[in-house]
Amino acid sequence: MSTTGTSSTPANETRTPGSVSVLRTRARTRLVLAGDVDISLNATLNDAVELAVGLGRPVDVDTADVTFMDSAVVAMLARLAYRVPDRLRMLRPPDLVRFLLDVTQLGEIVDILDEDPDEPVTTHRPPAA
Repeated sequence: MSTTGTSSTPANETRTPGSVSVLRTRARTRLVLAGDVDISLNATLNDAVELAVGLGRPVDVDTADVTFMDSAVVAMLARLAYRVPDRLRMLRPPDLVRFLLDVTQLGEIVDILDEDPDEPVTTHRPPAA
């Protein structure tokens, strides 16, 4: 179950095209944003949000690989925060995303996590005897 999409950027710009994916973990839904996430992804973002909300699970938004985010995406995140059953969790937001969460006060209604709680932990094997 995945919704994905990419944004397009003019040929003369060196921006990274944005992408959106919806993933399911055991207990949560994850919205993964990457690259330049802007209004050009509006339809894809709306579909992804509807899918995430429709699953009825708590939602995480992974923004670790976001390089640009515009106000349309910030507004979508604010709407999403009010539609999910638990507090929306923002995973590993880069400085740009943290700034937007702070300036818009969205950071007051979401949980900001520096670590991915579902990321596997490295296991250490005992030395061979």
